[in-house]
Amino acid sequence: MDEDTSNNASASNVPDKPGKLKAFYRECIRVLKVTKKPDRAEYMTVAKVAAIGLLIIGLIGFIMFSLKQLLIG
Repeated sequence: MDEDTSNNASASNVPDKPGKLKAFYRECIRVLKVTKKPDRAEYMTVAKVAAIGLLIIGLIGFIMFSLKQLLIG
C-alpha cells in the first residue's frame, strides 16, 4: 500500500514537459524581441576586445611553453 501512494506522489512531481517547452519558447521569443543588431562601432569594439583577449591568452601559453622548454630542456 505504501508503494502505491509513493508512486502517485512521484507522478504528481513530474514536470509538465509541454508546458515547460512552451514557457521556454515564449522566453526565447521575448529575448529575441529585446535584442538588437549591433552597429559597426559596437561590433568593432567587441571584436577588438576579443582579439586582445585571445592575444593575451596566447602569449601566456607561449611564455609558459618557453619557460618549460628552457627549464626542462
